[in-house]
Amino acid sequence: MKPLRFNSNNSPVCTGSRRQFLWQMGAGFSGVALTALLDQDGFFNPKVMAATQQPITSAVPPPPIRRKIKSCIFLFMYGGPSQMDLFDYKPELQKRDGQTVNLELRRRDVKPGKLLASRRSFKRHGQSGLWCSDAFPHLAGKMDKLAVIRSLYSDSFAHGSAMLQMNSGRITQGYPSIGSWLAYGLGSANQDLPGYVVMLDPRGGPISGAANWSSGFMPAAYQGTVFRSSGQPVLNLSSSTGMPSAMQRDLITSANQLNADHLASRPGYSELQARIANYELAFQLQTTAPEALDLTHETATIRESYGLNDPKPDHPLALGPAPFGRQCLIARRLVERGVRFVQIYHGGGHQQQNWDAHNGVEENLTIHCPEVDKPITALLTDLEQRGLLDETLVVWGGEFGRQPVVQGEGNGRDHNPKGFTYFLAGGGVKAGTAYGETDELGHEAVTNRHHIRDLHATILHLMGLDHHKLTYFYGGLNQKLTGVIDPELIKGVLA
Repeated sequence: MKPLRFNSNNSPVCTGSRRQFLWQMGAGFSGVALTALLDQDGFFNPKVMAATQQPITSAVPPPPIRRKIKSCIFLFMYGGPSQMDLFDYKPELQKRDGQTVNLELRRRDVKPGKLLASRRSFKRHGQSGLWCSDAFPHLAGKMDKLAVIRSLYSDSFAHGSAMLQMNSGRITQGYPSIGSWLAYGLGSANQDLPGYVVMLDPRGGPISGAANWSSGFMPAAYQGTVFRSSGQPVLNLSSSTGMPSAMQRDLITSANQLNADHLASRPGYSELQARIANYELAFQLQTTAPEALDLTHETATIRESYGLNDPKPDHPLALGPAPFGRQCLIARRLVERGVRFVQIYHGGGHQQQNWDAHNGVEENLTIHCPEVDKPITALLTDLEQRGLLDETLVVWGGEFGRQPVVQGEGNGRDHNPKGFTYFLAGGGVKAGTAYGETDELGHEAVTNRHHIRDLHATILHLMGLDHHKLTYFYGGLNQKLTGVIDPELIKGVLA
């Protein structure tokens, strides 16, 4: 592939093929994983030339360590769930309700605030005795399956950059998301489905948008494909003319044969390879994507357990468990079919439409906890009963946590990246574990503190990837998900 040149008007001049020009300029097909097949055909494997005219060896991920885990389901609670109202019980906060303390509410912005005790009831559950509030009555019965990390911290108080950092390790756009790294490192287990699937809340997507599932500087083969949980799963797949499938198959086969014959005498004309791959994958997705999302073959008992038949609550912002339950059930079906990484975003829009509890933490919990409680519990149970939990890593959490002091007049809580909670479940995880602590008020991680780069390294480790060796050459550096600061595995949650 030849480097870009620029003319006197500073406009790029392509010295290679048109498709090479598109890739060099960062273009590509968003979503449908066309380039997964191109990658197999060797499009990304040849030597490429940088602007310095020095050869660069194409990126080849190291072979993964043999582990049981084959897939990851990341349940992302957009907005930042309140740790001291869910899993991080703080008796001292309960005692000092209403007292005034000085806390850093924004970076280097220390202000007095009135402590707000949780209005939730906490109990220990299972043989492990892990704390869980009554906000999650169903999930409370699964605490022995969870490894709860209560001492995470990150760098940004703002939703957009905090979400980017949680997903890509950086607070700025342009870097591959964790799903992209897993797709790059592990490869595909099903050639008829994307390796990385994203599902969004019906109320809207996250504030920083598609950058959260972008492949960044990697080939577009590794970016997330957004699946809709109802209707046509991927837009623009069906024939606009209503052509029967058999006729469409014959047409694609004939076109591909002509293209292949033409390509045989033009081995350097890789645009034809792209066209052939595009036709084939799009045709396969017309069948495989709807089948994966078809829940009619699931038993009534399974659909009921995920809350698919539960009525919509009276609160105008609440959806009830059915939408998220449907997505969790689809996630189970996708990992059964070899999809490597499924990320489900819960919460959309602004503030009380997601977990951003500025305008009242109790109302926020009342809206959102019932939407996810039953579905997550059903997902863990379903995976275990099918023998899939040992080979599936489940990750739960948001971009940060909440403050222990009241915000505004509606008993809200502000953003807090200084101490928050995640939980893991599945193979390789030390189940029934509570790891790390925040201070007595739940404000800041103090015991076994871990930056989210440590969480990323731990997820890669559980998936059989070494965070030191999983690199991609870009910008003169061997880039890593975990960045240049050496992370530390969260060994306390590893089995």
